[in-house]
Amino acid sequence: MKKKFKAGTLGKGLLCAVMLVVALFPIYWLVAMAIRPTDEMRGHISLIPQTLTGEHFAQLFTKEGFGQAIINSLQTTGVSLVISLLVGICAAYVIARRRFHFGLKKPLTYWVLLVRVLPPVAFTIPLYIMFNMLGVLNTKIPVMLACVLINVPLIIWFLISFFQDLPEEVEESAKVDGATEWQLFRKIVLPLVAPGIAAVAMLSFMYAWNEYTYTVIFTRSPSNYTVPLALALLNTEDSLTNFGLVAAGGVISVIPITLFVIFAQNYLISGLSSGAVKE
Repeated sequence: MKKKFKAGTLGKGLLCAVMLVVALFPIYWLVAMAIRPTDEMRGHISLIPQTLTGEHFAQLFTKEGFGQAIINSLQTTGVSLVISLLVGICAAYVIARRRFHFGLKKPLTYWVLLVRVLPPVAFTIPLYIMFNMLGVLNTKIPVMLACVLINVPLIIWFLISFFQDLPEEVEESAKVDGATEWQLFRKIVLPLVAPGIAAVAMLSFMYAWNEYTYTVIFTRSPSNYTVPLALALLNTEDSLTNFGLVAAGGVISVIPITLFVIFAQNYLISGLSSGAVKE
C-alpha cells in the first residue's frame, strides 16, 4: 500500500511539474526574446540566450514612446476601476439587501448580466455617437467610460452573492447598537466582503488594462494610446520581424497585472473560491 501510495504521489507530482513547465514556458520564451540581441533571432534560435541586452527596452522608451502609453493605461485603468468599484459595490449591496416592489429584483439582476454578456463591439456605435455629441472623442474619457460600462455589471453580478451570504443578524445587531446605514456599510459589510471585492477588482483591472477595441475606435492621437494599442503598432511593415521589441513590450505590459496579483493574492484566492450567485 505504501509503495502504491508513493508511486501515485510521485506520478501526480511529475504531472504537476510537466503542466507547470508547459504553462510557464511561453512566459520564459517571451522574456528570453526580450533580452537577447536581434542577431540571435535569425536562423537557429537557442533555448538559452547566449548574450543579454537591454536594447529592446531602451528602444521602447526612447523611440516608440512606450512610457506615455504606460501612463495612459495607468490613468484609464485606475480611474475606470475606482468608478466601477464605487458604482458596482453600492448597486450590488442595494440589489442584495433591499426589497423591490412588483418583483423587480430578478429582472434587474438578469438585465445587469445581459449587459455583460453582450460583446463589447455591440456598444461601439451608440457610444461613438454619444461621445461625438459630447465632444470627447480622441481623449481618454471615452475609454474610461467604456471600461466602466463593461466592468460595472461584472462587479454587481459577482458581489451580489457575497452580500447575500452575509448573516443579516450581524447588520441588525449593528443597527440596534446605533450604527447608521453608512457606518454599517463601511465598517461592517465592506470588511466582510473584502475577498470578493479584491477578486472582482483584479478581473476588472485586467479587462481595463487589456482594453483594445474601444481604444482603437475612440482614440486617434498617439499621445492617448494605451499599452495594447502601442503593442499592436509595434508590428508595422518597418519592424515586422523585430520580435525582440514586441517581446519587450509584452514583458512590460504584464508587470502591473503581476504586481497586482502578488499583493492581492490572499484576498484573490479567498474571493474566487467562495460565493456563487443564489436566488
